[in-house]
Amino acid sequence: MTAAPRDTVLVVDDDRRLTGMLSELLETEGFACLTAPNGARGLLLLAEQQPDLVVLDVMMPGESGIETLKAMRSFSDVPVIMLTALGEDDDRIRGLETGADDYLPKPFAARELVLRIRAILKRAANRTDVGAGGGARTAGPLVVQLDKQRAEIGGVPLALTNTELRILAALVGKAGAVVSRGHLSRFAIGRELLPQDRTLDTHVSNIRRKLADSGDTRCAIRAVRGSGYRLTVD
Repeated sequence: MTAAPRDTVLVVDDDRRLTGMLSELLETEGFACLTAPNGARGLLLLAEQQPDLVVLDVMMPGESGIETLKAMRSFSDVPVIMLTALGEDDDRIRGLETGADDYLPKPFAARELVLRIRAILKRAANRTDVGAGGGARTAGPLVVQLDKQRAEIGGVPLALTNTELRILAALVGKAGAVVSRGHLSRFAIGRELLPQDRTLDTHVSNIRRKLADSGDTRCAIRAVRGSGYRLTVD
């Protein structure tokens, strides 16, 4: 009987002690693991091996994690978890703006990383689950198709990351109503929000910017204090 294929995680970090520890942990947890000591090697392994998820450190000698992520996004939409220094909010924001799906500040509990990886891989495997639907969802000029990984406004394509696409799909599916931050985080990021967690808000900010860049002003995402977000259509 042939064994089921394992999800492959690529860890890109110049800390060889950390990558060794994570490799051993992930193998124990049932994943296949690849490691790279720098961005250049990480890009090569991503292109050659096509892993299911990448864990990418921000602070690396030579090409930084942000620069590496930009290069990754030029040819791949693989889910990415960024590792950032504790308290470095600028790195977190830049990583999410560049296309990271989630981030984890160092030092972190290894078990927390495993939980984040499983959540994102589960989300990626169920892109058309309950909450947004697999077919086209529309709200005024907005059209979102999760099954085709596409979104457009007034016929103009929106270059959204997977996480941004899911957030917008959930808002379009409930256009005019408030969608809680908790629901958006669970559906789009695959986990509960943590105290002082701005991951969701950064993703929403990115969607707003891309909607504005389209030149179509008929749709807006509005924050509802203490509750969540609402998509309005003029």
